[in-house]
Amino acid sequence: MTTYGVRSLMLAALFAAPCTGMAQDLVKVESVGVWDVLVDPTIGNGCLINAEFEDGSDVRIGFDPEKGNGYLMAMNAAWGDIEDDKTYPISFDVDGQTYNGDAKGVHLDGVPGVDIAFDSSDFLMDIAQKQTLSLSNDSGEVMSIDLTDSYAALEAAVACQQNQ
Repeated sequence: MTTYGVRSLMLAALFAAPCTGMAQDLVKVESVGVWDVLVDPTIGNGCLINAEFEDGSDVRIGFDPEKGNGYLMAMNAAWGDIEDDKTYPISFDVDGQTYNGDAKGVHLDGVPGVDIAFDSSDFLMDIAQKQTLSLSNDSGEVMSIDLTDSYAALEAAVACQQNQ
């Protein structure tokens, strides 16, 4: 599939309907490399990809059809200072392309993390097409993950979302 075709499909999935819930009732659809493709029935059957990384980070990237946006959640037991619902300024670096935003503090199964809503198709395409995603706060880098297989996994999540 061409990059233009994938971008169109991702945009359609991202804006399919009018940030994320803290669902644990995820339904596995398939695995693509290190990523699991899942459905979250608590947010309108939004599809997502999820992977755990060597540094202890657990990362979810998905679609929230109830709000018409995408989200990235990152959790890590080492991030003990995070407070639920507190807003944290963050920045992402995707192979040198920087994005800034606000993250909401969350705990999922007792593990601290952040929930970041986004509506940028450029950000989503960078995650799909580039190699490394780093997350930083005011103190510096807190996470850096390898995006291998993210393109194919996000394609599968888009197909999943179209079938909901």
